[in-house]
Amino acid sequence: VQLQASGGGLVQAGGSLRLSCAASGRTFSVYAMAWFRQAPGKERGFVGRIVWSGGSTYYADSVKGRFTISRANAKNTVYLQMNSLKPEDTAVYYCAATYSSGSYYYGSVHAYGYWGQGTQVTVSS
Repeated sequence: VQLQASGGGLVQAGGSLRLSCAASGRTFSVYAMAWFRQAPGKERGFVGRIVWSGGSTYYADSVKGRFTISRANAKNTVYLQMNSLKPEDTAVYYCAATYSSGSYYYGSVHAYGYWGQGTQVTVSS
């Protein structure tokens, strides 16, 4: 599967952005897609995940209540709606996909074998 992330930009604190991740290729057997983020000098960290069949979602504590993941099956696209943005949300955001539930914790980068190119989100104070 190939992933293309878009929608990043510059926003003031308290504002909103919606990121998109379009999947192409062998999409019919994708098990789950996720969003991670990486700030300068920090490791890539889990933001949230959606299981394609059923739509179950999981979020990092730092974004619960502010971020929402959704999907558009017909478009093979996953969205990350980000509200009440904070300067500490500034990072490059990556989407990722996996074909199986696997043996890794769903919040680990190792649980995903396919990654998009990343999109920059900058939140000014």
